[in-house]
Amino acid sequence: MNHVWTGLPELIVIFVIALVVFGPKKLPELGKALGKGIAEFKRATEEVKETIETEVRSVERNMEIEKLKAAVEGKEAEIKAAETDKAAETDKAAGSETAEPQVAKEKGTDAYGKS
Repeated sequence: MNHVWTGLPELIVIFVIALVVFGPKKLPELGKALGKGIAEFKRATEEVKETIETEVRSVERNMEIEKLKAAVEGKEAEIKAAETDKAAETDKAAGSETAEPQVAKEKGTDAYGKS
């Protein structure tokens, strides 16, 4: 509560100087104009604050979307690599099973080397 009284003498001095310079008739008009100016400044400040907050949220949302895209792309790459490995193993296994009978047919024997 003490801090309220520290600026009071300065405000009184400013008020007295304004009263002397502008006179008692102009002082209420100046007070209204000053009040309107302060209100407009607050309103403009709030608009700027809201705009900045909206932009920050938008950027954060875009960053999250990019992270999700990267994660999905990474998972897709892992899945494709796993599918490729599995297909290679399947081809390798299928190739070794089919290679023996073909070799046996070429030699004129069955898969077990019997004629």
